[in-house]
Amino acid sequence: MEASTDSFIRYLATERGLSGAYQLSVRQSLDALAKWWKPSEKPLRDIGTDELAAFLSLRKKEGLNAASLRITTVHLKIFFRWLVARGKLEMDPAEPLLAPRPDQTLPETLHAREVEKLLVSIDPATPLGRRDRAILELFYSSGLRLSELCGLRMEMMDTEEGFLRITGKGNKTRVVRVGSKALDAIADFMTNERPGLVGKRTTSHLFLSVRGTALSPDRVRQIVKERAKFAGIDQNTYPHLLRHSFATHLLEGGADLRVIQELLGHADISTTQIYTHVDRKRLKSIHKRFHPRG
Repeated sequence: MEASTDSFIRYLATERGLSGAYQLSVRQSLDALAKWWKPSEKPLRDIGTDELAAFLSLRKKEGLNAASLRITTVHLKIFFRWLVARGKLEMDPAEPLLAPRPDQTLPETLHAREVEKLLVSIDPATPLGRRDRAILELFYSSGLRLSELCGLRMEMMDTEEGFLRITGKGNKTRVVRVGSKALDAIADFMTNERPGLVGKRTTSHLFLSVRGTALSPDRVRQIVKERAKFAGIDQNTYPHLLRHSFATHLLEGGADLRVIQELLGHADISTTQIYTHVDRKRLKSIHKRFHPRG
């Protein structure tokens, strides 16, 4: 099974162009299956649907939540489908498996007042204030993923038109709108602070560390937390929270769900629909508070 797993991961990387993080996630699922199957000393072709169901049942007993169990099931399905397509198996034992429904957990968000409080608390005149203000403005203005912001290069920006060309999950490219406040903050940073951060090892990455290198995801997480703490925001604040807030506030403002899907770079509209639950929860709260018979 080890050789088949290696070949499948190469297929995901070279033919499908899937990210390293996705490849690692698939490998972890298949390695767990291999470890469970190895004591039987049977070849891979002897694995049937009952055996796969028993493996998933064990993973559930070991504490795997519904969302992770669903991901593992999907990994098994695409792996065994690939084995059949390559002629390594005659029948697909994973085809009958049903992936469990993930828990419908609502994403956390910041209230618009809290976002405003966070942004205005950053003084551009302080050391790295312009950089940090631009980072937070961009997160909230465009809903970028952490990896997308860290990978942002100057040539990906059209500051005159207010757009970014982003390469997201699965190496898919999308065009992202940048709001006027974020554009102003970025322009201020590029003109008045970034030149002082440039060093011998500097690339075209937009956001730089004090050493002139691209900011790491861990450092950006730290910046967001430090700035939120300084602003007096008690809620746990992290980059993806600003992405959730971006989408939720767009929906509350009347934006179409398909537009939000495109801006976020979601491949499936069902991923974006989680934000409709947030909006319904808000509407229910307003109705209960203000309606005479709420």
